Amino acid sequence: MSTGGLITRTAALLPTGETPPVTTPRTPAQEAAERELSKPMYHENDPNLLDRALRAFFDWLDDLFGAASGATPGGAVGLVAVLLLVVLAVAALWWRLGSPRRTATSMGTLFDDGVRSAADHRTAAEAHATAGRWTQAVQERMRAVVRSLEERTLLDPRPGRTADEAAAEAAVSLPDHAAALRAAARTFDDVTYGGRTADADTYARLRTLDLTLARTKPLLTGPTA
Repeated sequence: MSTGGLITRTAALLPTGETPPVTTPRTPAQEAAERELSKPMYHENDPNLLDRALRAFFDWLDDLFGAASGATPGGAVGLVAVLLLVVLAVAALWWRLGSPRRTATSMGTLFDDGVRSAADHRTAAEAHATAGRWTQAVQERMRAVVRSLEERTLLDPRPGRTADEAAAEAAVSLPDHAAALRAAARTFDDVTYGGRTADADTYARLRTLDLTLARTKPLLTGPTA
């Protein structure tokens, strides 16, 4: 019996008014379903690109912490302890070394305005100290130190000189105070470019250095007659 005859006889056995089910090959059916599901009406409530990206990020973060907690002794509690130790170490380094800005800007010049005498800088420093503005007081006192050395011809007046350069050059004729000069220059850089805040003790040390250098006899170098 032919295939057509089989279909005809099968259709004859169905109840009146019913027709054989329609069968569609798999590939055309899949393509038809994809076309139907691609219509905008089925995607009105889909998450947008940002939502999908955030979801993927948090899934990745969850997997990362899950893997880390599994590899850390003590599990999640051990991971939290390790992270806390890392945060404390970074905070300690920040406090000890100051803001990262210091590295990029530590070569800033010592004087940032017109030429003033050492006495002018000392007067400004004392005014800031009286008002409790210790950072400005330290800056002005360091400028007074360097300007005083220039006025005594122990340093050549030079625009653009940094505090570190002034300390290194002054140490040649004042070798007994080389360490104190370097410390003063470092303090100036810390409060001016490193984000540190000065206090009364910091200013007192710089003021003492200024008064001490004013009474110190320099070491004269060069050929003798």
